[in-house]
Amino acid sequence: MSLPEALRQQAASCAALGSPFMAQLLNMLAAHWPEDTAIARKFAGFSGDIGPAGHSLPLRIAGGLHALVLSRRDAALAALYPPHNATDAQLRDAVLAAFETHADFLLDWTESPPQTNEVRRSAVLIAGARVAAAHFDLPLHLSELGASGGLNLMWDHYALELGGTRYGPDMPVICLTPDWTGPPPSKHTPRVAQRAGVDLNPLNPQDGNHLLRLTAYLWADQPHRLSLTRAAASVMTAPIEKGDAIEWLGRRLSSAPQGHLHLIQHSVAWQYFPADARAHGTALIEAAGARATADRPLAWLSMESDGDVTGKQGAAITLRLWPGDITIALGRADFHGRWVNWAYDGTACT
Repeated sequence: MSLPEALRQQAASCAALGSPFMAQLLNMLAAHWPEDTAIARKFAGFSGDIGPAGHSLPLRIAGGLHALVLSRRDAALAALYPPHNATDAQLRDAVLAAFETHADFLLDWTESPPQTNEVRRSAVLIAGARVAAAHFDLPLHLSELGASGGLNLMWDHYALELGGTRYGPDMPVICLTPDWTGPPPSKHTPRVAQRAGVDLNPLNPQDGNHLLRLTAYLWADQPHRLSLTRAAASVMTAPIEKGDAIEWLGRRLSSAPQGHLHLIQHSVAWQYFPADARAHGTALIEAAGARATADRPLAWLSMESDGDVTGKQGAAITLRLWPGDITIALGRADFHGRWVNWAYDGTACT
């Protein structure tokens, strides 16, 4: 895949996810990619998949440009970003100028892959944790794989509001209001006793540079995502370990306390793990499940792509519970948490 092809592919994906500005920006870059620049020479050195499923070069450069705007490094570029409207020609001139003026910043920024922490996915985690807690009425020992900045580890500080009904605390930090279809969530309120996460490159939302990285990968014409992320960052206190997720999981499974439900969660992270890591992780979880008891149960909650390209697509929401190895297909959700098709009515399980 050439870089212009990757840019156009990412533009189409952004348009489908409700960002016409990102589609405009990336399509403009595809048409006017400046080959004789430092960033172009750097990108030319990448091999393999450079698109959304690989190195994700289009999002790296888009994130770097947005970081210039958010950090007020480039006033001319900021004057063309949402809520302002710009023509392709205006955007082209400002972006190409930024490539020259801020070459060092962009070279450094694009060294690492995109990193987001889509807090709207917590709507699924809130609902899924309620199902797990209804099965095992115990405090939660919460573990997240691919936690990034840890924002989705704090879902018990957020509320899910559906049709006038609130699921969560009376004074939530943020309120999530996805387009919800299907049965309502369980009324059983889980209690998190302890939480921790792991990531290859964890970010600390309390650090200004780290928060800039989390917010720059949000799309400039979706300011509500920016507001949610900044609000969620204000309460993130969970420890996030830097390291291999599966190695960390093995240690975490062996140290789960008695009298607690150990809930493992991940959202749009597992699908990016290497196949052998996923197989090893599954084996570890299933072995721990086989050892689970009524006073030390285990739950595995996932929101991940399953390759289904029918209907509204999105991610499959699945919950496995032990003892008993019960698998519950909870439904499907938009990758950004905009909608949830909830299927669980309190009885369906295999």
